[in-house]
Amino acid sequence: MGPLAGFVFLGLFSPGPNVILLTASGARFGFRRTVPHLLGVALGVGVTSFVTGLGVGSLLLARPGLTLALKIVACLWILWMAVQLWRSDPVRREAERPFTLTKAVLFQWVNPKVWAVALAATAFVAELGPLGQAATLGLTFSVINLGVCLFWTSAGSLLSRLLSDPAKWRLFMRGMAVALAAFAGLVFL
Repeated sequence: MGPLAGFVFLGLFSPGPNVILLTASGARFGFRRTVPHLLGVALGVGVTSFVTGLGVGSLLLARPGLTLALKIVACLWILWMAVQLWRSDPVRREAERPFTLTKAVLFQWVNPKVWAVALAATAFVAELGPLGQAATLGLTFSVINLGVCLFWTSAGSLLSRLLSDPAKWRLFMRGMAVALAAFAGLVFL
């Protein structure tokens, strides 16, 4: 379990859509308002990795058309979120809403980084049957990702104290938007 846990931690902790969105949400809405988003990411990543262990990941690899459709949806959704970050206004922060638990769970189904890490992680549990793979991946990803989500949301929340000036706040959010948009382009590599 050690090598799997280390791989999953590094895969989920490194920058990607969830890290960028949770950090931005923590800065934008604060820790408490981001909790549903955070829990949705942890749950959604766990479910996605569980179904990968059951063989859905292999199905995606075997069906290039399905993979392309997933990439297109992922790219469009990530770009839409980048636009929302770019357009966010430090003055109207209270009127805006963070991701709901459901929206965060659903996003994991088109999050290319989660699929890539989950597919690669199956190599660590290849000796287990499909149900064993699914359970091990789902539990490992959920537990580790909860810690990762807590870290990045807290980091964003702490950053918000440094972003009290609207110009600095806008610059930070636009930087996060650019990072997210750049990730959208990586979907097709």
